[in-house]
Amino acid sequence: MGGKGQRGGAAPERVLAAALDLFSRHGVSGTSLQMIADELGVTKAAVYHRFRSKEEIVWAVVAPALGRLAEVAQDAEAQTRRSRQVGIALAGVVDLVVRNRRVAAIILTDPAVSSLVRGDPVLYALEDRINRVLAGPDPDAETLVAAAMLSGGLMAAGLDPRLEDLDDGELHRHLLDTARRLMRLR
Repeated sequence: MGGKGQRGGAAPERVLAAALDLFSRHGVSGTSLQMIADELGVTKAAVYHRFRSKEEIVWAVVAPALGRLAEVAQDAEAQTRRSRQVGIALAGVVDLVVRNRRVAAIILTDPAVSSLVRGDPVLYALEDRINRVLAGPDPDAETLVAAAMLSGGLMAAGLDPRLEDLDDGELHRHLLDTARRLMRLR
């Protein structure tokens, strides 16, 4: 009765959700297309029908977060006041980290994903844009250090097991308050 293909097929959203679950448990290298198919109750061919490779699935899992990061950068850069630029960037990045805890964990902890994503020139340019907004046009050493700590700290906080019991709203509030203090925003 519950044979392959009877639980809704391999719709792209289902493939990505199953892949994210498996990537979180086994890492990207430890997850096969067959495992994704088994998780969905479909054939591997059904997964291949939607995605040509595991790398394509990884990019599809990460792409919405990267798209949102591009929007945050654009919104922040459109502001004329520096404090407003930083405020918008902080709020957007914090929101992104909180909403994408599992994706952030995969990017930071899985060497296969990290090398794939970190080597992408589009992502590099996007990170550079956010860092320029946070650090400003002519940053001193203190501001550069604060921006670097903020970038790494936000990602790490999103996957810290000590914070996993905080609901999204509480985590968002504390991360944003801390980020604002670090960047000396009122």
